[in-house]
Amino acid sequence: MTAEPDHNAQQPERTVISVDAMGGDAGAAAVVAGIYKSARKNPDIGFILHGPRSELERLVSRRKILQGRVEIRDAPNVVSMEDKPSYVMRHGEGTSMWSALESVRNGEATVAVSCGNTGALMALSMIRLRKLPGVDRPAIAVLWPSRNPQGFNVMLDVGADIRADAPDLLQYAMMGASYARNGMGLKRPRIGLLNVGTEQHKGRPELKAAHDMIASQAKSANFDFVGFVEGSDIPGDLADVIVTDGFTGNVAIKTGEGTASLIGELLREAFRYSPLSRLASVLAITSLQRLRKRIDPRRVNGGVFLGLNGTVVKSHGGADATGVSAAVKLAFQLAQSGFSKKLAERVASTASVTQDAETQPVSPQND
Repeated sequence: MTAEPDHNAQQPERTVISVDAMGGDAGAAAVVAGIYKSARKNPDIGFILHGPRSELERLVSRRKILQGRVEIRDAPNVVSMEDKPSYVMRHGEGTSMWSALESVRNGEATVAVSCGNTGALMALSMIRLRKLPGVDRPAIAVLWPSRNPQGFNVMLDVGADIRADAPDLLQYAMMGASYARNGMGLKRPRIGLLNVGTEQHKGRPELKAAHDMIASQAKSANFDFVGFVEGSDIPGDLADVIVTDGFTGNVAIKTGEGTASLIGELLREAFRYSPLSRLASVLAITSLQRLRKRIDPRRVNGGVFLGLNGTVVKSHGGADATGVSAAVKLAFQLAQSGFSKKLAERVASTASVTQDAETQPVSPQND
């Protein structure tokens, strides 16, 4: 006997991602193309899309696979790249960015994704989602191409706040370890603290204090602390998570992006130098394509805001469909892992440590 299908059985619910369709350099068309790519690859994702309804309905209607998978929320206003965070905090209601964050705040979506103004997005995120209890300064974590088996290292902070004292750096280490576990599947990530050298006597007093605090939490927090690391270790295989302040991290990531762009231009120039070099480029086309894919920033597009009551993925402002799809993939992975709850638990476990540190003066020894 063949069993009759149970037509009343409920289909598993999709993981809903809230997407700001506006604010990126390429506009809503690139964002809709990106979620289309994600929808084709993953049937378990649903979307709440925020922006001008008429424009979004026109773009979504062209892609049948998005029918029934996208809910459009009308948000007529847009946060531009030139808008100051202070202005957006006062006048941001009604923008697609504000609306995207509200869906996470209200529990309708698990993660928000936006290509918009980074400063404004962080400011609105702190207002609408609020910081986790015990977090003084949220951080932005990014994936950096590396020699490690996973292909990338986590680096934070890369620009959420230019300052960071010892307790902040400890929290960055804890949040970075949680991100590496839940976003990259590393059971026991290795943490490195960025400094001007690996020797114990080098660095500012707050770095030395942070070194001791992170080391004291490694066992209980289930990570390995490798100590101080240098700039050359950011793409290396010594650590999986690189911890630093937002000023240093932002300079490092912008330097890396510029260097990668320069190397690409020099390679193209070298292969155009002579007929023989052009022939060499044809013979090496497979290897060059593999290299291009390996270091393509679009495929690791997405900085994650850590330390908030909700997860926010910041996509690059110039992201195309591939970049948006990569950011959505990261958002889905974090949502599936229950990242927000796990991160909150991890931050809570450090509260007593950071409170104790704040009541004690930083020792000037070994300067």
